[in-house]
Amino acid sequence: MNDVSSDFRDHFYTSADGLKLYARDYPGPDDSKLLPVLCMHGLTRNSGDFAWIASHLAGTRRVISVDQRGRGRSEYDPVVTNYTPATYVGDMFKLLDELEIDRALIIGTSMGGLMSMIMTTLQPERFAGVVINDIGPELDPNGLERIKGYVGGKGTAESWDEAVEQNRAINGVAFPHYTDEEWLRFTRGLYREVDGGLELAYDPAIAQLMRDDSSDAVPPDLWPLFQGMAALPILLVRGELTDILAMSCVEKMQEISPTLTLLQVPDRGHAPMLDEPLVVRAIDDFFAGIDEAL
Repeated sequence: MNDVSSDFRDHFYTSADGLKLYARDYPGPDDSKLLPVLCMHGLTRNSGDFAWIASHLAGTRRVISVDQRGRGRSEYDPVVTNYTPATYVGDMFKLLDELEIDRALIIGTSMGGLMSMIMTTLQPERFAGVVINDIGPELDPNGLERIKGYVGGKGTAESWDEAVEQNRAINGVAFPHYTDEEWLRFTRGLYREVDGGLELAYDPAIAQLMRDDSSDAVPPDLWPLFQGMAALPILLVRGELTDILAMSCVEKMQEISPTLTLLQVPDRGHAPMLDEPLVVRAIDDFFAGIDEAL
């Protein structure tokens, strides 16, 4: 899919414990009465993941795309044990309060989808619907082991060609038909330029909690939280090649939530980039249905 251009404002804010955090604020039309969208990324990713879908949605509504602490342009946390969904959720509520957003829609990819389950359970009245991208209350052990295998690994490259090859080695299974141009665009969202080369745009310390089975970096049981959000409209996007979201988990989610709509994305693993045409149409239709019901 072609790039979409849209202006966004840099928004910096301070967390409750004093970190300087960052979000992209796509204002949308001045006269828009539609609910804004909060976009939350996966474990090692950042606001750039949503560049296309955020720009697209900003044609009709406001969109906020975040860098969680330790990612992108947000400050790294010197207290490694703060790298948990519970902490990130507190940051998100601080951001929404500061932006005076009383009610919103959510798009959550992977870890961002787990966060959406926590947030909608804690403050259900604040959210009107959720797009969950390739994640569920249970994580497939195969995919979890794959993620543990690369998080915190080599995070530097001397050139964009080298960075692309590193990215392709990790994510090639999820995007088997990507072109060279698509791989470069994907990679540019993951790395940043530093003196003498490139580095991944996240704190390597995140890996410490991922590899500590006793930590709560990945909550052990999210089914109660999913049950708490089950009455909300939910669009579940699943890559057909995913190794994180098993169909057995999807089927249980469907049993619990009568409002859940499933979209399977061909030739995508973990996780779809949300610029796929069928995904864009599905998100547009999903949000339009919520708009009409309000």
